[in-house]
Parts: sequence; C-alpha cells; structure tokens
Amino acid sequence: MRSGLISVDELRANLGEVSVLDVRYRMGAPAGPEEYAAGHVPGAAYVDLDRDLAAEPGERGRHPLPEVAVFEAAMRRVGVRADRPVVVYDDWAGHAAARAWWLLRYHGHTDVRVLDGGWTAWLAAGCEVETGDGAAQDTGDFEATPGALPVVDAASVQDAGVVVDARAAERYRGDVEPIDPVAGHVPGAVNVPTGRNLDETGRFRDAASLAATYAEVGAVPGADVAVYCGSGVTAAHDVLALELAGVTAALYPGSWSEWVADPRRPVATGPAAG
Repeated sequence: MRSGLISVDELRANLGEVSVLDVRYRMGAPAGPEEYAAGHVPGAAYVDLDRDLAAEPGERGRHPLPEVAVFEAAMRRVGVRADRPVVVYDDWAGHAAARAWWLLRYHGHTDVRVLDGGWTAWLAAGCEVETGDGAAQDTGDFEATPGALPVVDAASVQDAGVVVDARAAERYRGDVEPIDPVAGHVPGAVNVPTGRNLDETGRFRDAASLAATYAEVGAVPGADVAVYCGSGVTAAHDVLALELAGVTAALYPGSWSEWVADPRRPVATGPAAG
C-alpha cells in the first residue's frame, strides 16, 4: 500500500475496517449528492466540498480553509474517528479527494488515503455499488487540531525556494483565465499541472516518475516547496504527489483567487524563465 493512496483491491478487502468518504465534486457538473444517491462505495458517507471542506468565498479566496469547528463537526457527522483509517474518493481525477486528504492530515488525522483511480476505477473493477442516501453514520470522535502540515499565506508564499503552480499551463501563462478576474501567475512560480501526476489510467504515477517530474523544477527532497492553484483545492493534488515523491510541500490555501484580490500584488505572465 503506497503512503497516501489505497488501491481498489485493497479498499475492497478492507471495507469494514475503514471510514470511506465520497467527495465527488466538479465545477459545472451535477451536484455530488445526486450522484452519491445514484451509486457509491458501500458504507461511504457523502462530504460536500463547499459546505464541509471550505469556508464562504471572499478576500481569502474562492475556497478558504473551513473554520476548525465546522470541519471537526462535519468529520464527526460522517463518522471519522482518530483511531480508524479514512479513505476518500471522487470522480474528478482525485482533486476533491486530495483536498479532503490534506484537510484531515492538516488537522491531525494520521492515516488518510486517496482511492487511486477514484470512483471510475471502483466501477471498472466491477465492485459492489450501494444506492440511496446511505446508512446513518455513527458519530465520530475526531478532534481537529490544525498545523500538522505546513502552510504559507500571501505574505510568505514567495519566500519559498520553489513555488509550484498546479493549474493548467494556459492558465499559468495567462493565456486564458476562465474563473478569476486576473490572468497570470505569482512571479517566480513554476508550473506542474496536476494532470502530470497521473498516468493514462487516471492513477498516480509511481514515486520515481513523480520525483523526476518535480525535480525538473527543483522540487526535490529537502527543498523549501510551496504549492498553489486557483483556489487551494487542486493544489492539494500536487502536495499529495510530492509526498509520494518524498518531498514535503506547504499549501497556499488562498492561492491565485486570494492573490489577485489585492491589486497591489504583482502578477507575471508567459512561460517560466529559463
């Protein structure tokens, strides 16, 4: 079992021993609760990204970190316990699941894994599917204690030795910006889109391949690395990939949506220098 990940076969064999969270979410796609009711991993509880894994949008970005009490209450509601491993999955290439993974780890849970390949891989393997609203979950006892993973903010992100922008290359360059009011990237940042973390099957690439990808931009073990994206959600995907590669990286939760909220902050466009 790879640290941070669990395979379909491993989850199927251990369903009764873990808490499973369905974090299906995609911007512009059907709402997650309806997809959850239509079919989910047996015993999984649904977690709403906007309600449970983020605060209201504002000056801190489009998906600020949730208040500690709100996150703790949400995780207890879906049965998360400190002494029970947690598995999270989505159908968005692991992006929403990585956000849940990061938040649980950041708040002190020590055993959280993303289902490699997500809902698509579960279905492709012919695994059992449960329908309906799901069984009531026993109340969990998780106590959220923030600070177990590193973070940076708008004032400190540029101090990192390597700043990784996890968005698509065209958004990094500033060619297009479909969501936020300003196009471009944080000056000095390098670009590793989340798509580079996955293979053709939608699963995370092996550790050596990931390490080689991030070494191209100087994100190697021991380096001071920070990661951002549009709103702090998909950046967690790069943080997870970096962990698989043996690199500890800080998350910039506010990300680009917070950065451009203040017009005094500098903006760069075009490809990375060099």
